[in-house]
Amino acid sequence: MQATTTRGFLWSDVETRTLLNIWGEQDIQTALDGNFRNSFVYRDVARRLGAMGFDRTPEQCRVRIKSLKRQFLLAKEGNLRNNGQYHKISKFYDIMESILSSRAVLDPQEMMIEGGAAGEEAVDGLEEDGEDPHDHDVYSETGEGPYPAETEVKLEYPTVPIPIPVKVTVSNNNSSLKPHNNSSHSATTTPVRAAKRTRKRRANFPMEKLMEQFLEQSAQAEDGFYRMEEQRQQAEDRRREAEHSRELHMLQMLGQMFSSISTSRPSSVATPCKAPPAARAPVISSASPSHTRGPFSHLRQPSPQTDCCSQKLLSSDTQALVFERYHSLGSASQRIMDDDILPLVKSVIPPLTSKKHKGQDGRIGIIGGCKDYTGAPYFAAISALKVGADLSHVFCTKDAATVIKSYSPELIVHPVLDSPNAVEEIDKWLPRLHSLVVGPGLGREDVLLRTAKEVIEKCKARDIPIVIDADGLWLVTQQPSVIQGYQKGILTPNFMEFTRLYEALHHESFDSSDYQRSVLQLSAMMGNITLVLKGEQDLITDGSKVYSCSVVGSGRRCGGQGDLLSGSMGVLAHWAHAASTAGIIRGVNPSMVAAFGACALTRQCNSQAFQHHGRSTTTSDMIQEIGLAFKKLFES
Repeated sequence: MQATTTRGFLWSDVETRTLLNIWGEQDIQTALDGNFRNSFVYRDVARRLGAMGFDRTPEQCRVRIKSLKRQFLLAKEGNLRNNGQYHKISKFYDIMESILSSRAVLDPQEMMIEGGAAGEEAVDGLEEDGEDPHDHDVYSETGEGPYPAETEVKLEYPTVPIPIPVKVTVSNNNSSLKPHNNSSHSATTTPVRAAKRTRKRRANFPMEKLMEQFLEQSAQAEDGFYRMEEQRQQAEDRRREAEHSRELHMLQMLGQMFSSISTSRPSSVATPCKAPPAARAPVISSASPSHTRGPFSHLRQPSPQTDCCSQKLLSSDTQALVFERYHSLGSASQRIMDDDILPLVKSVIPPLTSKKHKGQDGRIGIIGGCKDYTGAPYFAAISALKVGADLSHVFCTKDAATVIKSYSPELIVHPVLDSPNAVEEIDKWLPRLHSLVVGPGLGREDVLLRTAKEVIEKCKARDIPIVIDADGLWLVTQQPSVIQGYQKGILTPNFMEFTRLYEALHHESFDSSDYQRSVLQLSAMMGNITLVLKGEQDLITDGSKVYSCSVVGSGRRCGGQGDLLSGSMGVLAHWAHAASTAGIIRGVNPSMVAAFGACALTRQCNSQAFQHHGRSTTTSDMIQEIGLAFKKLFES
């Protein structure tokens, strides 16, 4: 018969029954009785099995018999408890019972050996065809197989002669040797058997208790982690609130210092206050409902009864004096002016606390994005997020929506800008927005410009800060009245956009010899709207005074840099006007503070990106620097 090659450890029912028939033969059972070294027996079993057409190794036969014996013992115990349900445990229960019941009665020593092996099998816990780590010495006496030499446990039993061993009995003639052998035998076997009993107790330990202990320890560890994390967040909140209070106090001291050296405004000198400086620090407010909170709603000013200087946290006269002082000193003191304005920008930045909810620090809308221009609205929206806004909405055309979504999953994209009811679709979202940026990637199609104009009118009615850039400035050039006189509006033209807007309003050529006079005139004609002329030094004006942002940038100019400026300016405009409403800053145009902060941040990002990438710097490189630049300028 052709042998059936079996490469794996899975046994078929026919193969198993053949193995049991061979193993149950009288000569095999006689050879197995009372002998621990039985590798020769399983070699004979494997040979006979091969003659029947099944190719198995002696080790596979031994492991299979051992597994069947273990199943038999478990089934036999379960038969007594479960009224004959043993067939669910051992399929070959009847064959095993007929073989084992026909075996001769063993002497005490053989019962100890056989029982120890059976007991070991019953609690071993190995799978049916797995390995037993205590049986590695099956082939050690002949040097065959992949197993190492026999262990100390196996050496205590003598080798049984081949082919068929005979039970060894001790006669009276060698009884004199028996005590010595027994003492040696007991000396070597006692610690090993004790170890086996210990292992059985571990095997019988209920798995439910182990799992219960594990789950309890995991829950304790998780609770400890959450407690530590909560403590860390509370400590961080306290640290940031204390830092914010110190900055406000420093601003007040700075205002008092400039007031004291002013001779033209004696009334602005503050009266010495009896209350300690800590009394003027903002305190936590819990009176405002959560749905009306802004980024500074957790701060409130102390009552007049507790602060004799409470009518001015930083007096309007003092702040105006600081700005006018800079304007009168001219370009020689521009660096000093940067240092004076930056604390004002810092004061409008809301602290990060765990008490806030999503959206409280800013929900910014971007009107722009068409088929030809998809990068600009993305740059503006992602810059707003990286500066600190919680949500960025992009209202674009249908053709641009899929492309912009593919740039970043953080953006909320609305493909409604070219729909017939675009204004109604956008108007549904306006109550949720804190500021609006109009123009990045908008294009110059009449239908899109008309939609942008109507959206701007609705935002003005809701008193929302508006930043107009890029193609939005083309709309303002054609129809200046769309934003004229709106005090929460900010225009951010570059040189070419400024020239077109200036000539459209003045009806004369732009004089590039005096930029400061030109930006003052244009802002005044636009109703004192905040105007940012981007250039070598960004000029910022509201029609009454001009400030220059001289934070060092680089000579690299790349497309999209203005979109970074407009996106970050949208966030800072919301923060600045919210701080003005909360009384954090007074007497200063919040749009001017926001414009200066955005210009400084954009220039710092440009400088840092240029240090790493040089001439190959792109807007994407600058956006990656927003976090470090923001920390260096406003959190250091």
